[in-house]
Amino acid sequence: MCGIVGYIGKQQAAPILLEGLKKLEYRGYDSAGVAVRDGAKSIQVVKAKGKLSVLAQKTEDGKALYGTCGIGHTRWATHGEPDERNAHPHRSTDGSVAVVHNGILENYRELREELKDCGYTFASQTDTEVIANLIDFYLKRDRKGAAEAISRFMERARGSYAIAVMFEEFAGELYLARKDSPMIVGEGEGEMFVASDAAAILRHTRKVYFVDDFTLACVRADGVRFFDISGNPIPKEYQLLDIDAEAAGKGGYEHFMRKEIYEQPRAVSDTLSHYIKEGDIDLGISLHGVKQITVVACGSAYHVGVTLQYAIEKLARIPVRVELASEFRYRDPILGEGTLVVAVSQSGETADTLAAVREAKKRGARTLGIVNVLGSSVAREADDVLYTYAGPEIAVATTKAYSAQLALGYLVALVLGKNNKTLSEEQFARYVSALQELPSKIEETLRSESEIKAFAARHADVHDVFMIGRGIDYAVCMEGALKLKEVSYVHTEAYAAGELKHGTISLVEEGTLVLGVLTQSGVFEKTASNLEETSSRGAIVATVGTKKLCEGQFFPIPETEEPFAASLAVLPLQLLAYHISVCRGLDVDKPRNLAKSVTVE
Repeated sequence: MCGIVGYIGKQQAAPILLEGLKKLEYRGYDSAGVAVRDGAKSIQVVKAKGKLSVLAQKTEDGKALYGTCGIGHTRWATHGEPDERNAHPHRSTDGSVAVVHNGILENYRELREELKDCGYTFASQTDTEVIANLIDFYLKRDRKGAAEAISRFMERARGSYAIAVMFEEFAGELYLARKDSPMIVGEGEGEMFVASDAAAILRHTRKVYFVDDFTLACVRADGVRFFDISGNPIPKEYQLLDIDAEAAGKGGYEHFMRKEIYEQPRAVSDTLSHYIKEGDIDLGISLHGVKQITVVACGSAYHVGVTLQYAIEKLARIPVRVELASEFRYRDPILGEGTLVVAVSQSGETADTLAAVREAKKRGARTLGIVNVLGSSVAREADDVLYTYAGPEIAVATTKAYSAQLALGYLVALVLGKNNKTLSEEQFARYVSALQELPSKIEETLRSESEIKAFAARHADVHDVFMIGRGIDYAVCMEGALKLKEVSYVHTEAYAAGELKHGTISLVEEGTLVLGVLTQSGVFEKTASNLEETSSRGAIVATVGTKKLCEGQFFPIPETEEPFAASLAVLPLQLLAYHISVCRGLDVDKPRNLAKSVTVE
């Protein structure tokens, strides 16, 4: 949930660290800090509570700190309140070890008590300060070097971590270690970069090494060496990231979220065109023999799974179960023969989704990752991987990654339908053609933004919102409700329209906003009837769909094949959430208490 950067080379480190942290501020923004050293001089640490701009001001944009080696961190609080005392980097009691950390050390209380008995003191409430002192303890006790001390920490640690460590004793070196949390090393000309996310270093290099679980790295200005936990060298090849650095900027938009909403036609087009060749679909993997599917995901990716449940069952007639990844491994899941477990994650680093993949593999199921980040943990650990091509997504509330995941899921549904012969050649071709038309229809839908903006301005002070639909429309409502909650802090709930009378309608009163999604022709009249029931009780009614079926505000979308309608119906809901947030004067891109990538449980 936090952002890590590091640099070692010929340039002044602090400005580079601050620049990298700015790219990662969406991952954590409670506090920030840097540690820098100039040759043999002592490590200097500067920290600040609040947004990164406070740290930048405190260090004069990094110009007040001298040194060509450093580490930096932007924090999303897990242990300890957000303040300067708990901000990273954390140092050992004598100041000789400095650490930045992403993850959660689950047994930190036990280790802290052991270290107190050995004379160590603690200035913060964090688990990270325990890491600094524990590494220092093994370094001083065993006198076998930095890598050995970090290995001993790794043997004792329970939980997740990506750490970058500086030592007073070892000038000109940075040390890294990783378990379950992402970390990469970028290689330049006589300089090296460290980051928890490629966005932080794209301006400097695309030549990167992915740090594996239970792996250590020693980074010097002239290169990097990798070791396993026993100290054995690990050969590793670099990869070249094919990412446009400019895509990680705002490109003239006021907010990343609005920019990314408008990037959805390209994200969907790029994803589809990668797999559709001359009217056929080539996923590059075999999906024969699949008898049932379990989708594991969190948040918006879970809503993708719910939509795909309807689409796959309709098009391929294969039973699909959608599981919250955070619950999957704790309920003793039954994975029969022929089960394909599909893990959906934008970052590929979502802790619960990664744990679900590992649980599924342990139980003998085949696993497939749908991810947006090359070389991410889910991509590397799943048996097969399909990439979306959404490009970097910076806003915490996902939009374009969600749409790219849907598009790729539709392709999976069609291939399964073709394999199972539940789709004729004519049907398959018709559906493929409909998918290829989606990007232009997304563009057409987005042209109605002015109406949505005006509606948002009129209802920005709404207190309660219900979104209702049936089938795929219900899945769209789930995503729409999450978007509105995330960025505007308005109480919003999604309900299957038929469940409205089973309790929820008691909450509908004068001024409640009820938004219906109607794209599935077989249930048009039923959902419209449910909306009229709320209207008669004083609700403000609005609808999204291909036809206006009841009174109230109507946001039209173009017609498409009904299994793919979610890709269009979600767009007015994204824009509504965005504009209500703007009207309420909130931080659209970085909502309170949230971070982009949930890399801890």
